[in-house]
Amino acid sequence: MSLEFTSSEMMSVTAARALTSEMTCFVGIGLPSEAANLARLTHAPDITLIYESGTLQTRPDVLPLSIGDGELCQSALTTVSVPEMFRYWLQGGHISVGFLGTAQIDRYANLNTTLIGDYRAPKVRLPGGGGAPEIATNAKEVFITLKHSKRTFVKDVDFLTTVGFGRDGKARDNVPNIGRGPTVVITDLCVLKPDPETRELVVHQLHPGVTREDVINATGWEIRFADELGTTPAPTAKELEILRSLKARTDAHHAGQH
Repeated sequence: MSLEFTSSEMMSVTAARALTSEMTCFVGIGLPSEAANLARLTHAPDITLIYESGTLQTRPDVLPLSIGDGELCQSALTTVSVPEMFRYWLQGGHISVGFLGTAQIDRYANLNTTLIGDYRAPKVRLPGGGGAPEIATNAKEVFITLKHSKRTFVKDVDFLTTVGFGRDGKARDNVPNIGRGPTVVITDLCVLKPDPETRELVVHQLHPGVTREDVINATGWEIRFADELGTTPAPTAKELEILRSLKARTDAHHAGQH
């Protein structure tokens, strides 16, 4: 009997699988946090999760609403000041992967969390960069997870908040002491990786039941597919059970039922 799962669950499970116990991961709020904690609760129990508020080796029982959520501090090994977090841990090269979400991403994996529309008269103001620009600069590599649509996958971001590979794909070329940048983008439809030469995002795996047309129709540029196009392994019963339990605990906790 095949397991029933949603495209969102497929995305979180796939994103979680990208992490390993050996990693020190700087975690963004939202989808990255869900994936990182699912990894910790399944195949990567020894992963070190760090949040921007200064919490080290965090092991939350429920997913935080923000970096200021008390659950992060209560469940952390220790909490350091934000300047120490950025200056020593991040700029010191101690973060193996930064895990980010975003409102918009473009073909060169640049991220926009600042605004939609024209800078002088934006249609929507977004939360801003937070620590993402520094994370994308200093973490050894960056994983990105977001839902796939023409609204989120645009040819050129309206505002470049966080550099992937720049407007021309060359922003990281010959720049010393900078991380590799985005190495994988995981959506609810597929897994993308930057082309080794042009840095443009290319689809490497389709999730079960997803077609090329689905991805083409959800992308705001002429998306390319790898010659060897794989299929992402479906979630296991255990992964789905742990993810659903985590989300149910989180919903109950934030609704005050605890």
